[in-house]
Amino acid sequence: MVMDLPAAGTQARFAVPSTTDPQTPIWHPSPNFGPRRDGLQPSLIVIHYTAMDNAEVALDRLCDPEAQVSAHYLIGVCGTVWQMVREEDRAWHAGAGEWRGKDDINSRSIGVELDNKGDHPFAQPQMDALERLLPRIMDRWAIAPDGVIGHSDMAPGRKSDPGAKFDWPRLENQRLAQRRGYAKSPEIASMDEFRARARDAGFTSDADDATLLAAVRLRYRPWSNGPLTPEDFSPLGHTTLST
Repeated sequence: MVMDLPAAGTQARFAVPSTTDPQTPIWHPSPNFGPRRDGLQPSLIVIHYTAMDNAEVALDRLCDPEAQVSAHYLIGVCGTVWQMVREEDRAWHAGAGEWRGKDDINSRSIGVELDNKGDHPFAQPQMDALERLLPRIMDRWAIAPDGVIGHSDMAPGRKSDPGAKFDWPRLENQRLAQRRGYAKSPEIASMDEFRARARDAGFTSDADDATLLAAVRLRYRPWSNGPLTPEDFSPLGHTTLST
């Protein structure tokens, strides 16, 4: 998909979503965006939580030029979806980090914010709306399930969203996120082997041991704590259950 991009800080005057279709996001433009760098196109979808009081407060911040943050989409608790930045443009949602050895995640991704503080489960209408939105984005940009990640996945230690309450298995079961592995766990928990498996899964190799373990657990085993165990390896395995 090749389109002329507007200059940074200038909103496009075309491709504005309609609000007459309940399945179509409400267009609420943010001035906080720019062109994707180096000719990059989206290959990732990064899921966040807002950590704010409600969707309206989050929407105001994501559209505040002084805040210098934004996302492509925001989904409210009731399932309302707002779009603030065109998918063709680079929103400012990911910050520093990497995935599969690649940085500048903002240029490589679509950002989806969910109205949630991270301390309670995500509402059913909100998850339903996310499940309608994700396949549309994935189809438009040919993004595979392994390209749907959490903010904490690409920024271990710096970010914790979408958090321990987010239902990753629900997305995995619908092929809207990479299915976790079910490989046999090793008898001895070696951190070197764990780092190698985490790197193969996409996590950065630059994080220290404790930070990397916490990030992987947050995605796959958020109830776990303490030292590395053999059970921490299984989700990162290459052998998956048959469908």
